Amino acid sequence: MTAGKRGGEHALTVYDLGPPAVTALTTMRQPALAIEVKAPLWIDSMGIEYRLAYIDSARLREYARARWAGPPTQLIQQRLVQQLGGVANGQTSASCVLRFEITEFSQIFDTPEISRSVLQGRLQWLDKRRVRLAEQTINLSNAAPTADAQGGVRAFSISIEQLTEKIKNWEKERVASGQINACGV
Repeated sequence: MTAGKRGGEHALTVYDLGPPAVTALTTMRQPALAIEVKAPLWIDSMGIEYRLAYIDSARLREYARARWAGPPTQLIQQRLVQQLGGVANGQTSASCVLRFEITEFSQIFDTPEISRSVLQGRLQWLDKRRVRLAEQTINLSNAAPTADAQGGVRAFSISIEQLTEKIKNWEKERVASGQINACGV
């Protein structure tokens, strides 16, 4: 019985990354840093995807009654803009672009009761001509507090906060080394 709701008893649940960490809402930089997040189309859907590693880790599955509020690239880009003080790429002339290319963004179940978020990709600092100044591989994983979409979303939120901190630390290192001088930071 569907209790009168089309598609099942439970309403569709829509998730975003939650409110940003209270620790830092950065003001916009001068000169502006453009932030760009990219992902393959199969990652950048509204569905919250997971893998059952204990059965078939190559098969992507999607929660039936849970969705992202927007494509993951947009949610992550918005969070990075909020936390790093940049602007979304294409909104203004910028001296540099911070690009994050996502290669994996899924909840992985190692057992039916134990899962984790996996966020992998590549960070790049690009000058205004799109010449690569620096590059770093990202591989973040966090245990989900519950073995469901809600737990996966919580784990992803933690991963995005960790990504922000990694970027801040990486930027400090690159500034100290002179590698991103062209960015004017």
